[in-house]
Amino acid sequence: MKTEILYGFHPVFEALKAGRRSFLELYIAKDKIPKPFEKLLAIAKFKKISIKKLKPSQLKYLTKTDLHQGIGAKVSPYSFVGLNDIVDRPQHVDIKQLFLLLDNVVDPHNLGAIIRTALCVGVDGVIITKDRSALPTPAVSKVSAGALEHINVIRVTNIVNTIKLLKDKGLWIFGMDKNADKDVFSCDFSGSLGIVIGGEGKGIRSLVKKQCDILISIPQIEKINSLNASVAAAVVMYEVFRQRNATKGMRVNEKYEKDNNK
Repeated sequence: MKTEILYGFHPVFEALKAGRRSFLELYIAKDKIPKPFEKLLAIAKFKKISIKKLKPSQLKYLTKTDLHQGIGAKVSPYSFVGLNDIVDRPQHVDIKQLFLLLDNVVDPHNLGAIIRTALCVGVDGVIITKDRSALPTPAVSKVSAGALEHINVIRVTNIVNTIKLLKDKGLWIFGMDKNADKDVFSCDFSGSLGIVIGGEGKGIRSLVKKQCDILISIPQIEKINSLNASVAAAVVMYEVFRQRNATKGMRVNEKYEKDNNK
């Protein structure tokens, strides 16, 4: 079985909680064990995972980074999810699907940041391509603060064909384009949809743009090149989240005002 080394408190802890990976060994630096590690170690012991204590230098060598935070784990690789497994699963009539399609996002830090936000807003799946794409590596899990361990990442061969499939399933496809006339704050995101985010520098490829139903942009005061891919993704994801949860938000605000006016 292929293995990889997860590192950092949140990636290891979230992987333990998610239960998607097989844990072969858990590594702890020999220094004094921090209190937050106690719950993590308790879960590992309950699952009968072998725990080894290493010197910090040994852990650095094993993880190939200084960012291990005193913990690492030998685990099975991240398991991708099939697109049809998500698109075709039974849905409550009031629940609308949301997919994020990444076209040539090659920076692991961008992928990790995007995944972290995607999990927060309830994205059903993050779609990446087999070629010219950052992969869900331990580094990505670290950047995502362990969100990778819970999110559905779908790896496809051809993003154009994937868009066509999603459209056949009734989803509207929005493509992020800095030159688009329509902005994200004037769109109706209430239905099931997919949002295409372009890669660093070049944005969405022209062939992919042609398959999008609507191209949208994020308003900017200054005409700099564009927003970072992960920031642009966060803006549009939270606008979708805001629209879909407007009623809930009003209820929360009403309760807050009521409690503070007593």
